[in-house]
This record gives sequence, C-alpha cells and structure tokens, in this order.
Amino acid sequence: MAGEITDTGELYSPFVGLIYMFNLIVGTGALTMPKAFANAGWLVSLILIIFLAFMSYMTTTFVVEAMAAANAQLRWKRWEKEVVSSVSEADSSENSDNESLSPDGYENSEVQPILSVQRRGLSSPFEIVERVEMGQMASMFFNKVGVNLFYLCIIIYLYGDLAIYATAVPLSLVQVTCFTGNESCGTQAGEKNDTDACWGNIRRIDAYRIYLAVFTLFLGPFTFFNVQKTKYLQILTSLMRWIAFISMIVIALIRIGEGKGEGKPPMADASGIRNLFGVCVYSFMCQHSLPSLITPISRKKHLTGLVLLDYVLVLSFYSLLCFTAIFCFSSGSLMDMYTLNFSGCRPFVPAAIGYFLGLFPVFTISTNFPIIAVTLRNNWKTLFYRDGGTYPWFVDRVVFPLITLVPPILVAFCTNHLEILVSVTGAYAGNGIQYVIPAFLVFCSRKDSALVYGPDSRNKHRSPFKQVGWVWFVLLWAFSCFIYVTANIILTDGNL
Repeated sequence: MAGEITDTGELYSPFVGLIYMFNLIVGTGALTMPKAFANAGWLVSLILIIFLAFMSYMTTTFVVEAMAAANAQLRWKRWEKEVVSSVSEADSSENSDNESLSPDGYENSEVQPILSVQRRGLSSPFEIVERVEMGQMASMFFNKVGVNLFYLCIIIYLYGDLAIYATAVPLSLVQVTCFTGNESCGTQAGEKNDTDACWGNIRRIDAYRIYLAVFTLFLGPFTFFNVQKTKYLQILTSLMRWIAFISMIVIALIRIGEGKGEGKPPMADASGIRNLFGVCVYSFMCQHSLPSLITPISRKKHLTGLVLLDYVLVLSFYSLLCFTAIFCFSSGSLMDMYTLNFSGCRPFVPAAIGYFLGLFPVFTISTNFPIIAVTLRNNWKTLFYRDGGTYPWFVDRVVFPLITLVPPILVAFCTNHLEILVSVTGAYAGNGIQYVIPAFLVFCSRKDSALVYGPDSRNKHRSPFKQVGWVWFVLLWAFSCFIYVTANIILTDGNL
C-alpha cells in the first residue's frame, strides 16, 4: 500500500509511529499534572487518570475508524467518477456507431465498470492510505451547523493552547532569573509571591509582563507569515523533552530514596478534582493530530494494539512522574509547572541541570507557538470561507493574524495561573475535541459507510467499541463533565 501514499511524507514503521504518538501525547500538559495530583489526593488522582486514559483510548479508536471510513468514501467518489466517465464514453461510442453495437455489447459497456467498482470495493476500501484531517472529516460527515461547531471548538482549544504557551515561557524565565540572593529557590515563585522583588524595585509580576512583551515581539510576527515545523526541529524538541522528564524523575527518586522527600499527599480531596480533570484531559490530547500521525505508518494491521500499548506507556509514565513529584515535594511547594521546582539554586540539583530544566519550556514552547498560531489563523479563515470568494489583503494579512494573536496574549497578561489555564482549556475545548467530536464522527461515518457499502460492510480499522452504546456513553460522560466543571467553577467563585 506504500505506493498509494502521495501526500503524507516519508513512511515509517509501527515502532517509530509508537514513539511519535508518545511524544505527541506527552507535552506541556504533563508539567502541570503533579500539582493537580497533590491537590486532589493520590488515590482519587490515580483512579481518575486511569479512567481518563481509557476514555481517551476509546475516542482515539473512534477517530481511526472515522479516518478509514473517510478513505473509503473518497475511493467510492473516485470510482463513481470512473463509472460515469466509462458510461459517457460508451454512450458516445453508441451514438457514433449505433449499428455495430449489439444489445449484449451495450450491456457490457454499462455494467462491466460497475461490477469492476464492486470488486475493487470489496478488496480493502477502508485502508488508510490518504491523510484526511479532522476538518475534512467533519465536512464529509457533518452538516453545515456541525462543521461550524467543529471549527469553533478547535479555535477555542487553540486559543487556550496559545494562552498556555504565552504564560509558560515568561513564568519560566521569571523563575530562572529572579533572585534577590536570600531566598530558597523553588519556594519564592508562583502566584503567592507576584509582588516580591525581582530586580530592584521591579516586582516578579512586572518581570513576568516584561518577558511576555519580549516573547510577543519576537514570536508574534510569525503569525503574519507561514511557518512549517521541520523534521530536525521535532527531533531536537523530542530529545530535550526526554532529557527533562527523565532528569526530574531520577532526581525525585534519589531524594525519596535518601529519605528527604517532603511530600505527604492526602488520599482524596474533592476540591482539587476540577483542576485535575481539566489537566488530565489536556495531557491525553492527541485526537486532533491523529491523521498526520497515523497515515504514514507503513503497516497498520495491528494499529489498535499499537494505540493501546502507547496509552499504557503514557499512563505508566504519567503515574511515575506524578507520584515521584508528590512524595518528593510538599503540596504547598509544588509549582504550576513542575520544571520550576528544579530550576535556579536548588541545593540538590546540579546547576547545569537546574538551568536546563528551568529553560526547557522556553525552548520547546517557543518553537511550537508560531506553528499553533498559524494553525489557528488558518482555521479562522476556513470558518469564514465562502466558495469562490477571496479575502481583501488587509483582512487576510492583518485582521486574521491580529484576532489570532491578541486574545491569548491578553489572557496571559491578566493571569499567570498556568494550572487554571490548562484545566479550563482541557475541561471545555478539550472535552469537545477528545470526546464529543470523535463520538459524532464515528457515529456519522458508520451511517455513511452502511449507506454506501451496505450494512454488512466491515471496516478493517473498526473500533473495538463498536456498539452504539459506547458512543452514547462517551457523549453522556462529556456532558456530565461539562456540567460538573461549570457548577464547580460557579460555586468556587461564589465562595471567593
């Protein structure tokens, strides 16, 4: 099947696909999990993260099934065109030489292409060989209202992503560079000490906003142009991510092994579940990028098992990271971004590693920010696109980039509470992307496939959760989470 792929780039083995998917899932959200774990309690956190990993795995298989159905629909449309073309040629031939064509010959000219299509369709119509992005799948399987709601959900999620990135970089720089010389590193950062001095009369919150302004000036202009992630940049950021996570786990394990662990987390604390839910949903997010990741895999025979193995590895990695964190550091000293607990002048962290971990989000997030911004800008253009229409130069080159860049920067300017940004993004937009959209995609794609290929058609990439009850379960869970998080926010704000 490798020869059929024309627009997916270089093919790679299932093992490489396993690594890419792991790197896709394990990102910035993982750095905010330890504090959320500590606040919710270790037992509640463990149960919730296992359940959310299961739910994310289920909806991932839904997206894979929808991708296969979309490939089958594209094939069917091409084959229909071939049939129409063949029939048109036969009609033309009949008109030009009506006497030389017998009744049997007419029957063959009209029926044979259709039988050929049927035989080709039975071979493997659901093979995933073309990259069909989620937006294209939404256009294929949803009505106009559904498509608009899809793009709106994606846009909200990308805004949340940009706000998180714009907050994380200045926050890390403040932690690394703001020292007065008499404090213990790792205990003076965060929201409780925003008014503390950083450089002379400049407070930490002022330094944060200065760094945010510099960040905007350096990376904001990329929103007005087109940028593309390179292979080597992806390899570099993946390598840095692995070094950072492994370093934090090893240092925490050494501290715990030496009996110097400060953490005594509770088993359960209901007040921390809201943030934990949003953070975990955000940390398992990969559904929106699956088409670009799954399609180039050369052998997809055991794709479902490959995805399951990936989720088991990610779940194990998250559990190891969070449990070492909550038993190494006390709940009060855990930072919104876990790398900040190791940055600066921690006596048990070598200086080079401390500065590397402190600056790790700066390097990795800064490379992703322009890419996410351009993606958001393009989604805005798609949402308002009208067939045959073009945008004026000012709207295309100025208005769309500005409405992409300004809102997340304003959010980052108003708050540096990273955990809250991650939890809200995950609980709302993440809820839609990870649960609602995959559920509707697989539901509508199954109906479409049944109409085109018959109710007995077998999608070779069909989800193990093939009963329609699983779809309704996902939707019910998503709705329940939306109600719970919203009510919790209202009650919490009312008590402030």
